[in-house]
Amino acid sequence: MPLNTITQINNEVIVKLGVSTSVAFYTDTILRTWLQEAHTWASSYHKWPFTEGRDQSTTWSGTEQIAYSSFLVEFKSDSIRILRIGDKRLKKLNFEDYLTFKEEESSSTDRVFADFGRTLYINPLADVSGTLAVFGQEQPPDIDITDETATTVFSSYDAEGNSAIVDEMISYAKVREHKAEEAQFYHAKAIEKLENIWKRILDESYKYQTHSASGGMFEHFSVLDGRGTKDWNKENQF
Repeated sequence: MPLNTITQINNEVIVKLGVSTSVAFYTDTILRTWLQEAHTWASSYHKWPFTEGRDQSTTWSGTEQIAYSSFLVEFKSDSIRILRIGDKRLKKLNFEDYLTFKEEESSSTDRVFADFGRTLYINPLADVSGTLAVFGQEQPPDIDITDETATTVFSSYDAEGNSAIVDEMISYAKVREHKAEEAQFYHAKAIEKLENIWKRILDESYKYQTHSASGGMFEHFSVLDGRGTKDWNKENQF
């Protein structure tokens, strides 16, 4: 039986438990609540590619601080990895280095930003303009448990994740029955299935290659400038 919708997932739990929803321990309301909890847990277990998000809803006006709440996408804390303004990408610094940069190079137009306390800090003097595009990890929305046809983040493409949700829901049932060992067994099964999905994703990552424009692993360092340069290999530069 496919596992895509709320109905299919709940029915699978009932079949595996061998009970009926007419039993007080396993009402439809209880099952839906467990499904929502298990979905929240499973969808956040790893930084899944299918929970990555992008927002391009604002134009940068030179403001240094931009709160996460300004974006239409609900990003997880400290998860914004890439920031682009117009057609230029900014370099992400840790917050302490960003403060040092602001103190020691207060007039610099470097394209840098940092992330602290669910707020982005962008160098207000950066030589960029245009639409602000941010890329990061999105908080998956809660499932509408009143919609029996609602699907999970795993449905259709990575549906084995829904099998992990089933096992996690069964572990909740075993906790309710005071069967701690069985609860741990099903929780471990759920983790194993999620790890298998994650391993498959990582196995595909080996195909990703680094573009030569990124400078590779190391960047040339100029003693005079104190920063990396990209013209070391240019012909006729002297």
